[in-house]
Amino acid sequence: MLNTYSTIAISAMLLPFVSYAGEHHHEDSHGDHHHDHNNNQVEKIQVTASRLGRIVTESATRTEVINAEEVQEKALMRPGNISMLVAETGGVRVQNTSPALGSANIRLQGLYGRYTQLLSDGLPLYGGQSASIGLLQIPPTDLANVEIIKGSASSLYGGSALGGVINLISRTPSDQFEGEVLLNVTSKDGQDITAYVASPVTEAFSASITAGAHHQAAKDLDNDGWVDMAAYNRATMRPRLYWSSDSGANLYATFGAMTEQRTAGTLEGALMPDGQPYVQAQDTTRLDSGFIFEQPLDDLLNLNVRGSVMHQDHDHQYGQILENDTHESYLLETSLSGYTDDAAWLVGIAHQSDEFSSESYPEFNYQFEVPGLFSQLDYDITQDVAMSLSARADWHSEYGTQFSPRISVLYNPSDWTVRGSYGKGFYAPTPFIEDIDDTGLSRLAPMTDLEAERATTASIDIGYTFNGIEASMTLFASDVNNVTELEMLDSANTLSGKTVRIVNALGQSEIRGTELLLRYRWHDIKLTASYLYTDASKATSTGFGREPLALTPRHSAGAVIMWEEHGSHLVGFEAYYTGTQKLENNPYLDNSDPYWHLGLLGQITLDNISWFLNAENLLNIRQTKDYSLLLPQQAKSGRWTTDIWSRNDGFTVNAGVRVTFG
Repeated sequence: MLNTYSTIAISAMLLPFVSYAGEHHHEDSHGDHHHDHNNNQVEKIQVTASRLGRIVTESATRTEVINAEEVQEKALMRPGNISMLVAETGGVRVQNTSPALGSANIRLQGLYGRYTQLLSDGLPLYGGQSASIGLLQIPPTDLANVEIIKGSASSLYGGSALGGVINLISRTPSDQFEGEVLLNVTSKDGQDITAYVASPVTEAFSASITAGAHHQAAKDLDNDGWVDMAAYNRATMRPRLYWSSDSGANLYATFGAMTEQRTAGTLEGALMPDGQPYVQAQDTTRLDSGFIFEQPLDDLLNLNVRGSVMHQDHDHQYGQILENDTHESYLLETSLSGYTDDAAWLVGIAHQSDEFSSESYPEFNYQFEVPGLFSQLDYDITQDVAMSLSARADWHSEYGTQFSPRISVLYNPSDWTVRGSYGKGFYAPTPFIEDIDDTGLSRLAPMTDLEAERATTASIDIGYTFNGIEASMTLFASDVNNVTELEMLDSANTLSGKTVRIVNALGQSEIRGTELLLRYRWHDIKLTASYLYTDASKATSTGFGREPLALTPRHSAGAVIMWEEHGSHLVGFEAYYTGTQKLENNPYLDNSDPYWHLGLLGQITLDNISWFLNAENLLNIRQTKDYSLLLPQQAKSGRWTTDIWSRNDGFTVNAGVRVTFG
């Protein structure tokens, strides 16, 4: 009989297509999870983002899981993208980076969004350094669950994971044909249609395909001539193939295609304060593919080979300025893992490549080649104490040798769970910081003399589980050095129309905070409450004293109550509070107003048909009701708008139907 590590890891290292959590969640969606709720049991969810595939409650590396039930609920609220799916998780903030186009990135525990690595089944299918708009182009249709590691995960995934990892785990086909179609319309003239089909093909092969079409009309909600909700048309498709042999070998392969046309800025006939129209638009075409091959070498050794490639074309318009560019990324990785009674280990080599090529501004072209070595050791010291050590050495073609360690410790007596982690990592600077997302490269001076951004992160997590109650408190801290930021050039230094440059900030950014989480299940009712306190600051431009980080609320909280009987009905209410935020380059306010977001969701299921109705932003919160989004004059960076620190869509209702079959 195999030991505990072997049985967990041999299945989990086949990620994402054998019997890890994805299969468990697949069963949940058909009713088994309801049985667990009635018995007040806590799910045993196996995670793959930490690479060695431990049960989440037994892993020293803290991995938060958004399970299948929550994925399905959020898919009803926002079928077109995953922004709402991750935004309502404690310690996670979706930050708008372009008020015109609506693009956004994901900030984990106050760290900058560019530090978050977005993965699909452990593969960087959306690029080694995901563009902000990518978050809004990923439908949740075929997701089984989502895994989140907060804090530096560079030891596991390299420099792009300096702030953490969000791993999107896809559904795995069962042994029968199945599928679903979802139709959705919104009160803001938006429409979505998504479809998912999965089936065994032969005894060894199975396959799935996901496709979607999404439309949003341009909306000027305050009638000032400026589009508040960007118009877009988007189509996506992703087939997946799964193969397994009698010898235990497994192969997972996927291909993705996405095209989107997104337009915002001034409406036809409207003018900016300088008397000119300003249209902002972006056309995107993305193609990607990836594979994971797993071969057991014997009962205790496994060989894993994986790779991915992504190609993305962008055509930008910023008023009269057109920019065309291409992003490409590649990954090839192989690793060997082994298991004993008390330990699991992994060693591997990887080569990552990230390339950017601009037709309009070739001075910003770059090609990063990053070979690396990585390792991980999970060790059970006693029955109640476990440790995870991971480290990675990367030889970056631009920023030299980088070493990224991480240590995590778990103490798990009875109903208590205590975790601690400490890690270091790096990030390779590119032109695509948040401030450039909305303006393009035309005014940016060439990048020179930059150093890699580096962070040290630490956290302590204390959790308690008893019957249907789960409670946890997390204390976290991060120090970030060499943060890249935008600096305005004075008139004497302005050359060829260049008005801004990217520099490493003086001093370090310091982030300290606390997360509180409470979950309670009683029969078919689930209550979740959370609170996040964040004290985030950076050195002032003079190097003396400190000031708050912009767009980082000190206080935020949320509560969700859901009454669900699987196969019958679902009713949910949610309330989220966002506190005051420091604002930069805003002539109207130095600090934002706090606000509430309230929502109601209802669903009725009759056989294989579910009808749903969702109301968002019940209080009709909209930033432009009280404050203009437009600047009196164009900023040096090229921006025409302030940041969005609140909601800007107002009260919205969406409704639709989901039909399942098979």
